[in-house]
Amino acid sequence: MNLLFLALDVGTAAVTVAVALCAWRLLKGPELSDRVLALDTLYMNMVALIILLDIRWDTELLFEAALLVAMMGFVSTVALARYITRGDVIE
Repeated sequence: MNLLFLALDVGTAAVTVAVALCAWRLLKGPELSDRVLALDTLYMNMVALIILLDIRWDTELLFEAALLVAMMGFVSTVALARYITRGDVIE
């Protein structure tokens, strides 16, 4: 069981570093497309972090939160892509 907790801690630390790097790219991105990709990657990393913490804390509540974050991330990525390409989200 200790090996599982060690793997979860290492995975959580790695995903936390990935979240920090995505946040840095979101703030410092030279172009708008870099920032949109960083936001999309940030959503994916947040889903991974929530699932890792859910497994670590042995609860089932956070799986629903991960599902909601994943759905919001997909919808916001599509909306931002449509806004960048067309100038509006809903035609």
